Amino acid sequence: MRQQLFSIPSFIIIYNTKRMWEPYKKGFKAWLQLEKSLSDNSVDAYLRDLDKFTTFLEQTTITAPEKVTLKDLELFVQWVAELGMTASSQARIISGLRSFFKYCTVEQIITADPSVLLEAPKLKRQLPDTLSFEEIEQLIAQIDLSKPEGGRNKAMLETLYSCGLRVSELVNLKISCLYLDVGFIRVIGKGDKERLVPIGSDAIKYIKLYKDNIRVHWPIKKDQEDMLFLNRRGSKLSRVMVFLVIKELAQKARITKTISPHTFRHSFATHLVEGGADLRAVQEMLGHESITTTEIYTHLDREYLRKTLHEFHPAFK
Repeated sequence: MRQQLFSIPSFIIIYNTKRMWEPYKKGFKAWLQLEKSLSDNSVDAYLRDLDKFTTFLEQTTITAPEKVTLKDLELFVQWVAELGMTASSQARIISGLRSFFKYCTVEQIITADPSVLLEAPKLKRQLPDTLSFEEIEQLIAQIDLSKPEGGRNKAMLETLYSCGLRVSELVNLKISCLYLDVGFIRVIGKGDKERLVPIGSDAIKYIKLYKDNIRVHWPIKKDQEDMLFLNRRGSKLSRVMVFLVIKELAQKARITKTISPHTFRHSFATHLVEGGADLRAVQEMLGHESITTTEIYTHLDREYLRKTLHEFHPAFK
């Protein structure tokens, strides 16, 4: 009599794979929050990338990080590419995996990191649109200062360009973080990291005008008393609102470039580098964790130099 063979149902393997990876996901989440001090949005993004990897592992019997090999990771990258994800999405997911295996190494869950030799797809670096100083002045000049929100918008955009802030840093700027008498503001950046940023005289002037002559007449909601930039209902201004204000002003100024609040930050950094500012100083003002992030502005600077040569040097005409 032939012996009957029994196979384990696939759904049991899937269930066990998910269950076995849960403790590692929880540990990784705590590490990102406590050791790396990342924001909730960043932590969620890392966990989503790890979820994609464990979804891929559901078709295998790999139930722990120490069983993952470089070949497994390469097959995962191939799987992700076949799903139709862009090169930038693939690179982001690989970056998330490298962070996970770094956590596993630090916590001695694994002895060797399988992601060390994992290659990410080559990305074409996109240089963002920037505005010239004249274009920024032209855009800001479109603000209607006869309206109360005009004074707020003037102070807001002067601050955005003067300090090179992220839009999230702008809308979360607090009155208690203004040191206008000494020309600095305290900014809470990514991962709740603080930095002191110099602020220009024009921005100081318009912040004072807004704060002392306009904001004081607006109803302010509870727990919003320390927020600098408010809407007419007395709540913190939203990032979307800043975007809409800039879009409307750009249309009025007939500027056809792709413009967002981040354009002011890019322009701030580009103008500094073009003026000969030290890259480390620019890194500090922008709040970049790595100097390599700031180095994009050296590429922008080279483009500016090339354009200047073509425009003014007789040998290039």
